[in-house]
Amino acid sequence: MSALRVLFVGGSGTISSASTRLAVERGIELTLLNRGTGRRPVPEGVEQLVADVRDPGSVRAALGDREFDAVVDWVAFTPEHVRTGLDLFEHRTGQYVFISSASAYQTPAARLPILESTPLRNPHWQYSRDKIACEDLLVAAYRDRGAPVTIVRPSHTYDRTSVPFDAGWTFVERMRAGKEVVVHGDGSSLWTLTHHEDFAKGFVPLLGHPRTIGEAFHLTSDDVLTWDQIAQALARAAGSEARIVHVPSDAIAAVDEQWGASLLGDKTHSSVFDNSKVRSLVPDYVATIPFEQGAREIVAWHDEDASRRTVDPHHDRLMDELVERFRVG
Repeated sequence: MSALRVLFVGGSGTISSASTRLAVERGIELTLLNRGTGRRPVPEGVEQLVADVRDPGSVRAALGDREFDAVVDWVAFTPEHVRTGLDLFEHRTGQYVFISSASAYQTPAARLPILESTPLRNPHWQYSRDKIACEDLLVAAYRDRGAPVTIVRPSHTYDRTSVPFDAGWTFVERMRAGKEVVVHGDGSSLWTLTHHEDFAKGFVPLLGHPRTIGEAFHLTSDDVLTWDQIAQALARAAGSEARIVHVPSDAIAAVDEQWGASLLGDKTHSSVFDNSKVRSLVPDYVATIPFEQGAREIVAWHDEDASRRTVDPHHDRLMDELVERFRVG
């Protein structure tokens, strides 16, 4: 049996890089198409084509007449991106995989856990509304002409380079300096963090799978923490203490629109997922990396190189201001 031929558009990002490695380990004949500027190394055995997917002519020139069993578009964020993707890839692949977002689900969710049948509606965050519009376009393409579409919705997938708070490393640096940190709400909303290596274990088996066509799947860990617990896990990993000041999400949105949108449109509300659907096709899928381990990886990676431990003066200043206003006692 010949190896599965797969094209990743992107393939070196936070979510996709672990899937790139695992695909190669599992014998997939993998080609990456990107601008060649990713900061993560490409594994041995991967073919890399340099082209800009926003320039369709360069993509056609790079691909020639090649065809693939599956094409995964990791970098489509707007309907225009999806229209271009379908135009470029629909007739050269048996499966076009769109990476959506679990933030597209009804926000806040009326029922937990979240299922794939949960309505898609997010009035708070443009990023999520764009993903919903992309999905609408793809579903129509499947219904109208049988486009070989699969939709996958990750939820807050991270790797060792990514601190799961909007302030990034600034959040950890403040804790190490003994300063208070801002956690939205009362810190008790439930959140699902998924290590990218766990995501890959569920994702790669979906590639080329005939039962995925026309379907949507979310793919997350079952490891659920409160935001206070996430902050405390990072503090322990950093050898410090989490001195938390709780601030309402709408108060944060009032001083920083972008930070507020990511909270009101996503992180403010509890998100717990039922992964039964993906397990119906990948029965052995189990996420095994708890965030406590992930937090140690995050801190270790940043500590390896002082240049990675950058403080964002904007978020640092905002936290100072919010702490002053909302500190109790």
